[in-house]
Amino acid sequence: MLREALPFLAVTPALAYAAITLYCGRSFFAAPAPLADHAPPVSILKPVRGVDGDSFENFASFCRQDYPCYQIVFAVASHEDPVLPIIRELMRRYPETDIELVVDPAIHGANYKVCNLMHAYARAKHPLLVVCDSDIRVGEQYLRQVCAPFADPEVGLVTSLYRSSEVRGTGCAVEALGFCCEMIPNVMAALKLEGLSFALGASMAVRREALEGIGGFEALVDYLADDYQLGNMIHRAGYRLELSPYFVESMMRGDEKLSELLSRQLRWGRTMRVSRPGGYLASGITLPFPGALLALLISGFSAAGWGAAALLYLVRSAVCTTYSQLLVKDRLLPRWLWLLPLRDALSFGVWGLSLIGNRVRWRGDLFLLEKGGKIVEMGR
Repeated sequence: MLREALPFLAVTPALAYAAITLYCGRSFFAAPAPLADHAPPVSILKPVRGVDGDSFENFASFCRQDYPCYQIVFAVASHEDPVLPIIRELMRRYPETDIELVVDPAIHGANYKVCNLMHAYARAKHPLLVVCDSDIRVGEQYLRQVCAPFADPEVGLVTSLYRSSEVRGTGCAVEALGFCCEMIPNVMAALKLEGLSFALGASMAVRREALEGIGGFEALVDYLADDYQLGNMIHRAGYRLELSPYFVESMMRGDEKLSELLSRQLRWGRTMRVSRPGGYLASGITLPFPGALLALLISGFSAAGWGAAALLYLVRSAVCTTYSQLLVKDRLLPRWLWLLPLRDALSFGVWGLSLIGNRVRWRGDLFLLEKGGKIVEMGR
């Protein structure tokens, strides 16, 4: 009897965690959204390097905001960057939008994105600042939704979840599943069990006085996980962080190579390892793929082992489909459900590799990741 029970014990942590994330997610999305009637002036800071898929439409979505007063500041490091004609065309097409372009190659630290943010910040006019990645697209109500919580003076930063509703092929689907089946459930659990003490880099709105209170963007310029550090520093400074229920869209390229996907996943994994070492190490217990594999191994691939693995993936499929259809609403599942075991195997492999290395590749540059999350450039 014990031998028959062991495979089911092996999958218990992953089963329990799946149930917890579903409870946390339903609780979060059932809460009423803040009234979007607080609309102070905002400066949107866009650090840009190179061209992403549909860059013009991504940028243009920020020019169509239903918002009374806002500014967009693009910051680029090189006069040869191919994104410059796209930004200039945007300025021509949306003359009514307050858009500024800063081209400044000055390097202040190892994180070039933060260097661009420092240059953009010098042109920011308004008391609220919004930082969004260049591959993000938003709807017309985005600014109203992320700025509403700042009606409470104790709120220092508002961050947003992100999803990919449009995928172009299997590679994109594998990465997009990581958002709705891993990242968002993990954030839901952390929010419910610990409270929010970090930010997500796709979208961050921050009060200017809170940013200046931690030393400005200069305090982040040598860190790889500038988003995590920004949120954590503002949290430790005594401000409250809020997670907006408004989703932004991460627009993926359809021509990306598998090696680029793996490199990015590994960078994220090693970043989380140094940012939250204890939690990241413990997260291995709740990963579904090693639980299913262990159930099969300890049972000798018996019927009990296959039954335990099937139970785990039946529950996991139900939880992930609920997230995709009802909570995240990215419409990925059930169409791409057959990729879920592959996605889980990739996550387990990345988790294991991230524990043993300290090098990361970011936008073609190689960096050494030091204890605490700082980085040192090593070249290309």
